[in-house]
Amino acid sequence: MGGSLYFDDVEVDQTLLRVKKGPMTTTHIMRWSSAIENWHRIHYDQRFAIDHDKLPDVLVNGSWKQHILAQVMKDGLGPNGWLWKIKFRYDKMNVAGDTIYAEAKVAEKQVLGGLGFVTCRLFLTDQNDTVNTNGWAIGVLPLRGGREVPYPFVVDPAYADLNLPNYR
Repeated sequence: MGGSLYFDDVEVDQTLLRVKKGPMTTTHIMRWSSAIENWHRIHYDQRFAIDHDKLPDVLVNGSWKQHILAQVMKDGLGPNGWLWKIKFRYDKMNVAGDTIYAEAKVAEKQVLGGLGFVTCRLFLTDQNDTVNTNGWAIGVLPLRGGREVPYPFVVDPAYADLNLPNYR
C-alpha cells in the first residue's frame, strides 16, 4: 500500500489489504525451506511426503504462512503504522499447487493514548475459498494531525491492557 494511512481513513469491515501468492510450486516451497534451513523432507520430497508421511503433497511451510500474515498487516498499515500484536492458528494444510490469499479485515477501532489501534481479523484462504489459517492482529496508526507512531513502538500504560480477541 502506498502513501500515508491514518486511523481516520480506516473503517470497520474494511479490508486493509488482500494479497495473492501462487500458485505455490515445489520450487517456491523449497526456496523458503532452504532460506530458513528447514530440511524436513515434507517440504521438498514429494515421494516422501506422499508415500512415507501420507500427506496429499509437499507442504507449504507454516513459517511462510506466518510471514505472509505479518506482511499483509505491515503492508496494509503502511509506512506510518506499526504491527503491534499478532496471533494465528493453522486450521488446514496448504500444498504445492495451492494459490494462497492473505487478507486483513478491520474488526475494531479505538483511540488510546493519542494513537489509533486497529484490530484486524486475519485469513489465509486457498483457491477454493477454504480458510486454512486464521488469526488476529492489532496495528497502530497515527491520528490525522496527531503524533507519529513511535519507532520503536513502546508500550504505554494507556494501552498496555489491549489484547487480541479469542478465536470464534
